[in-house]
Amino acid sequence: MNQDFSGFWNIYIVVIVLLSVLGCAVLLWTQDRAKFTPGKTTGHLWDESLEEYNNPLPNWWRWLYYLTVIFSLAYLALYPGLGHFAGLFGWTSHNQYEREMEAAKTLYDPIYEAFQKQDVATLAGNAEAREMGKTLFLTYCAQCHGSDARGAKGFPNLTDGDWLYGGTPDEIKTSITDGRNGMMPPYGGNPDAVGGAAGAREVANYARSLSGLAHDSILAAKGKPRFEEACTACHGADGTGNKFLGAPNLTDKVWLYGSREDTVVETITKGRSNQMPAHGERLGAAKIHLLAAYVYGLGGGVAPSPEEASPEDTAEAEAEAGQVDSASTSE
Repeated sequence: MNQDFSGFWNIYIVVIVLLSVLGCAVLLWTQDRAKFTPGKTTGHLWDESLEEYNNPLPNWWRWLYYLTVIFSLAYLALYPGLGHFAGLFGWTSHNQYEREMEAAKTLYDPIYEAFQKQDVATLAGNAEAREMGKTLFLTYCAQCHGSDARGAKGFPNLTDGDWLYGGTPDEIKTSITDGRNGMMPPYGGNPDAVGGAAGAREVANYARSLSGLAHDSILAAKGKPRFEEACTACHGADGTGNKFLGAPNLTDKVWLYGSREDTVVETITKGRSNQMPAHGERLGAAKIHLLAAYVYGLGGGVAPSPEEASPEDTAEAEAEAGQVDSASTSE
């Protein structure tokens, strides 16, 4: 049932639907009353001798049409289909969806909550958790990152150790929850410093030299001071990038859009813009925890440093240490 249209359109829909169904019934009834002469043709002639008899429909066929009309009227009485009329059953697709989601929530929430009590690194080694995480990944992430999570041009590979925004459990969860907006401005936001198209080629050769790719050493030498002026604010003086900005590391051999000289020049001159949508509201914390564990376990997950460990992890570690000390004392 849809209430998003006016009273006129409500009446219009009701009239059109009922006229269509009843019109079929009237047509069948008039055909029943029509007189047919055995052996009489319609007057149509094909291929000199092929004619068509003007015979009535077989009774079984005609009654199938009557049953269709009866079914249509019964359906319209029980279910929505006549404008604002909700049907005697009061069924709506929205209510059915809500009931199914509530049933799924009752069934799966305890499982998700149990997994949420485990840290991401531990969960990544749990076969059942990984299987559920894989299902979530294939549903919400594979469209961009691929079913094997190896990404594509413009979409990061999640199976290596190269991370734009960091690969610790908390950083992965933040990426999934809040999304990411990556943007490199054309000419690094400073066309004069880059030196136009010619300077962009020099900078491209210097950038390629940072990762050991083939390059023109003369152009790279000219591109270095341009890089230092226009690019280091994001990529760093050594070109290793900045995960807080999502600026990629230019010293490895991982290139999100390709490492060919022409491609790097295009990146410099035209810039790049990329977005990962936020999934926090859609998935919720428990599912994101499970999904993060799956991504973490694909092979590129980074163990958090002690100062980056969550308060919960720290508390658990201190509690375990306290138990060990108590045991040692009692001995």
